[in-house]
Amino acid sequence: MKEKPFRALLHFPIVQHNDNVPTPPTRGLVRTRVIIGNWKMNKTATEAGAFVHRLTQELPTLDGIEVGFAPPFTALHAAHQALAPSSAFLLGAQDLYWEDKGAFTGEVSGNMLKELGCQFVLVGHSERRQYFGEQDSWTNKKVLAALRNGIQPVLCVGETLQDRDTNQTNLVIQRQLRAGLAGIEAARLDTMIVAYEPVWAIGTGRAASPEQAVPVHRLIRQTMDELSGSEAGQRIRVLYGGSVTPHNIADFLASEEIDGALVGGACLDPVSFATLVKVAIGSKPTTA
Repeated sequence: MKEKPFRALLHFPIVQHNDNVPTPPTRGLVRTRVIIGNWKMNKTATEAGAFVHRLTQELPTLDGIEVGFAPPFTALHAAHQALAPSSAFLLGAQDLYWEDKGAFTGEVSGNMLKELGCQFVLVGHSERRQYFGEQDSWTNKKVLAALRNGIQPVLCVGETLQDRDTNQTNLVIQRQLRAGLAGIEAARLDTMIVAYEPVWAIGTGRAASPEQAVPVHRLIRQTMDELSGSEAGQRIRVLYGGSVTPHNIADFLASEEIDGALVGGACLDPVSFATLVKVAIGSKPTTA
């Protein structure tokens, strides 16, 4: 299936690195918090089923929050089967290919993920960029493929330690956003979910401080406003990812700019993940 044509986005000047990005005005909107667990290359199908069973015991109901997790491809069916009695949790994938079918050995398409029950997919995760050479143009094709197949893309953006130390953070974030979302109609931009994950904080135990993360979240919203020509930045949900734990999640969610988290290591144990979600549920709702 060929990609449907999308209206081209306008191009906007890149804002130079500046942590003092102005806070957007409050609109009185309420954005539902989102917590997503990325299992990465962990858990067999059997282990996935056991995880889901225990998680649903720990979190029998979810009030005012969306919670999802992304198992490896081989565990998606088992996780979906275990979730079948409950629609409270969201099932997602860690990646997808941009074609729907063809001679692409080892790849998995959006329509395959859709049939497995996936509701969202991570796109452009830093480990895909770092270890597998994923480029911004590939990320864009994957975002378009997810949308084409009715799956919510979660676009991951973030800078390396070198980028931050050389004051390139804003340049990198805006480049990844503009390239990753190229060709998407402005009206669809306000439904996007963006995850800010500073590469230097992923899996290192060295989380960015809220004081470091919040200005980047504001920049993401500002850039989305510019790309959409409206106030998409005030409606999209922007998550923080990078060594998030049950102990620091409340610090991030204290800011109205941060709508949730993309969780790595702390999501692999169902009790730990449930504890993190409970903290998020108990936090003040995000207002824009």
